[in-house]
Amino acid sequence: MVDHNLIADIGIDSDDIDAMILASLGAEVAGGNMDALISSDIQQFIPGNMLKGKIVGKAGDDAVIDVGLKSEGLIHKSEFDDWDTLESGVEIEVILEDLEDENGIIKLSKRKADRIRNWEKVLETYNEGDIVEGKGIRRIKGGILVDIGVPAFLPASQIDVRRPGDVNEFIGKTIRAEILKIDEPRRNIVISRRTLIENERDEAKQRLLNKISEGDIIVGKVTNVAEFGAFIDLGGIDGLLHVTDMSWGRIKHPSDMCKTGDELEVKVLKVDFDTEKIALGLKQKDVSPWDDIESRFPIQARVTGKVVNLVSYGAFVHLEDGVEGLVHVSEMSWRKRINHPSEVVSPGDEIEVVVLDIDKDKHEISLGMKQIESNPWEIVAEKYPIGTIVSGAVRNLTNYGAFVEIEPGIDGLLHVSDISWTEKIAHPNEKYKKNDEVECMVLEIDQEKQRISLGIKQMHEDPWQNAIPEAYKPGMVVHGIVTKITNFGVFVELEDGLEGLLHISELADKKVDSPQDIVKAGEEVNVKILRVDLEDRKIGLSLKRALSGEEVEENWESHVPKGDTPARGGMDDHGALGTDKIEL
Repeated sequence: MVDHNLIADIGIDSDDIDAMILASLGAEVAGGNMDALISSDIQQFIPGNMLKGKIVGKAGDDAVIDVGLKSEGLIHKSEFDDWDTLESGVEIEVILEDLEDENGIIKLSKRKADRIRNWEKVLETYNEGDIVEGKGIRRIKGGILVDIGVPAFLPASQIDVRRPGDVNEFIGKTIRAEILKIDEPRRNIVISRRTLIENERDEAKQRLLNKISEGDIIVGKVTNVAEFGAFIDLGGIDGLLHVTDMSWGRIKHPSDMCKTGDELEVKVLKVDFDTEKIALGLKQKDVSPWDDIESRFPIQARVTGKVVNLVSYGAFVHLEDGVEGLVHVSEMSWRKRINHPSEVVSPGDEIEVVVLDIDKDKHEISLGMKQIESNPWEIVAEKYPIGTIVSGAVRNLTNYGAFVEIEPGIDGLLHVSDISWTEKIAHPNEKYKKNDEVECMVLEIDQEKQRISLGIKQMHEDPWQNAIPEAYKPGMVVHGIVTKITNFGVFVELEDGLEGLLHISELADKKVDSPQDIVKAGEEVNVKILRVDLEDRKIGLSLKRALSGEEVEENWESHVPKGDTPARGGMDDHGALGTDKIEL
């Protein structure tokens, strides 16, 4: 018997059951089990099953398909790749979607049937790890779909070694990839183009490392440009073309020489097989301009170049392609002290220079600007012989002396010890300030070091030679003013600029713990001269002997403790003023 419940489930009118069965089975029911045959055929026509059909013809944009039911089904032309050449009588497989719609038309799908057959074919043909090829069909979330017979998912992270900025560039293009995973129950396939590329690059890298040698000329493609250089794909491995190896000349940035995607012919400079690093060079393909640099730029030659860069210590000058020289700030002027090269030159200036030195190995040329002019120091010794009286303005003050400009660009040093024979001067600003006009004597000239030593006291007679020995003799009682008190004694000014030392042992007959117990600064005192030392320029004094009227002993030195000899140029413990000077 016919199962009417099953008939109702698939939506077939029971009045038409006999016609449907007869249309499906024909008259071949004799001698068979009628109920079994009907049940089997009804199961075949359940929606979702695959049926065989035959193209009857075309009706507008639809193909008319006979699948053995009482009426034909329709399939839209979009499901046929060969619509224009489609002919009647061709057998196809379709999926039964619905027995009848509201218009009584059987709904069929060829596309769904094709997908099922293609999926079965893919499962029979490929396994995980196999290489497939297909066309990118559309973008979806997280990647793109690739048609390999069935849509396969290619994640964006698996498209290339470096994630692409826009996956749309792969739509419509043929893509080779490796199957990562096949999910049969869900009918999903995940593929990776990146894995395939990496595997192929590993194989290519090994082939490259087996044959590459230093000195080889090789062609590669620029994959990335950075501040320090460019990476070149040599086929399986990237080599580094450093910015310093791009050109013999100056370049601001590697992008001035190449851009991503460019093909470059480069020279292999070094291969490290342990780290698989390759250093490349572009400029090394050409002859180095430094090979015969001495013949083109001999020492002392005058050449013309363009200022291309300024740094704190000098200016770089372009002499020819690939050759630059440095003019140090010290080589810019004989007369001016240059703090920064911008005080003299600017980028773009054409200047004449003299070649001073060449370091071929380091690719360095030292240039000079001041050598274009005559050196004023070559004639300064003739112009200002020792003993010459000169005048000039104080240009600068330091703790050891004053610099006096005796002519533009020529300074001399007036050392603090050469200002006065007798005054104790701690700093030249006690006597002078900037721009003061002073008159000095030339004491010494060092032409090689370009230094001139000046003195003021040398313009006058040394009072220690005659005046002081005549005015101050041992045994004399003289009047003075206490100027300074120390723990070892008291300094007493005898006249302007002349001091003597009153040692603590010469203050009183009793033991003195502190000189301030006996005298105060600014106090006027009468003291007896114990000794006038012309060699060390010292005057020894005694307060207690002046008060008692005691005569000076010949061995008075025994009363004065001996100390270390002080440095000349300052006051020592016994009141001597030194005269040594510090050179420029």
